[in-house]
Formats: sequence, structure tokens, C-alpha cells
Amino acid sequence: MVERQLFWRLMRRKSCLLAIMLCAIGTIAFAQEKNPVTKAVQGMLQRQQRDIIAAVQEMPADKFGFKPTPDQITFGHLALHILESNNLLCSKIGDMAPPPEKQPAETAGKDLLMAALTRSFEFCNAALEKMDDSKLGETVQLFGGRSGTRASAMIHLASGWADHYSAAAQYLRLNGLVPPAAQKKD
Repeated sequence: MVERQLFWRLMRRKSCLLAIMLCAIGTIAFAQEKNPVTKAVQGMLQRQQRDIIAAVQEMPADKFGFKPTPDQITFGHLALHILESNNLLCSKIGDMAPPPEKQPAETAGKDLLMAALTRSFEFCNAALEKMDDSKLGETVQLFGGRSGTRASAMIHLASGWADHYSAAAQYLRLNGLVPPAAQKKD
């Protein structure tokens, strides 16, 4: 119970790496569960998938070209970035080829971006199902051809979801909309 409270306190402070590590350590120490790190990221995936997809769904189609300032990306570009990040990192985590489909453009429209985003989360679910913690130290190619471990890919993925949802929530609020995680539950 203490580990969960500490985990969520750290998550609120955006200490995602430390939170993942503490969650894994707590799981190993108290439950002796097989693959505690992978299971922790799978748990994060369920929540982040729900919230990110709901945030993108919440934004009206005519606002996908919205950007808060001239130097920031559009909401459509944010959706595209999330799905590209999911596909790249999950392909490395699960040692799977990324989905063969051509990604839509950021201007493709809400329906196409939503469909591709949903498929990218389905791909991540499949990749994490293939993962086990014995592979965390294996080297993979990450962004820009740099090498890293599968563990670093998982950490980038989980921290990216938090960052991406935060950005989507801000875009929604700037358009007078309430982000999904902040909406009152019925």
C-alpha cells in the first residue's frame, strides 16, 4: 500500500523514471511477480491509452490545426507524433516490425488520425505481451540511430505518454474543453 501511495505521489510530480523503478522494486519485493517492470508499463498503458484516445476524441475536428503559438505544433501533429512514438518504441520493446501501413499526415483529418492512433496503442499492447523482463538489458536502436536498452525504450514510452497527455490536455483547455482525466465521473 505504501509503495502505491509513493508511486502516485511521484507520478504527480512527473518523476516517471523513479516511479517506474519504485513500482518495479515494490512489486519484486512484495509480490514476487514475474516481469514486474513489463507489468507496470502494461498497467500504465491501459490508463494512458484510455486518456490519450479520449483527449484526441474530445478535440473537435476543426481544431486539429490549432496550435497555441506560431512556434508550437498543431494538435493534429501532436496526435501524429504520439502514434509514431508508439509505433517506433513498441517495435523496439517487442522486437516486432512496426505496422506496415503508411502513417497519415497531420492534416489527414480527425477520423484517420484517430484510427491510426488507436491502432498504435493496439500495437503497443501486442508488443508488451511479447516482452519479458529478462530482455530489459538488450540493446536496441532508438531515436536518431542511438543505441539504448529495451528498458530505456520502455521508460521513454511511459514518460512520453505522460508528456503527450499533458500537452493534449493543455490544447483542450486552451479551446475551452475539459480534459478526460479532469472530467467529473457520473
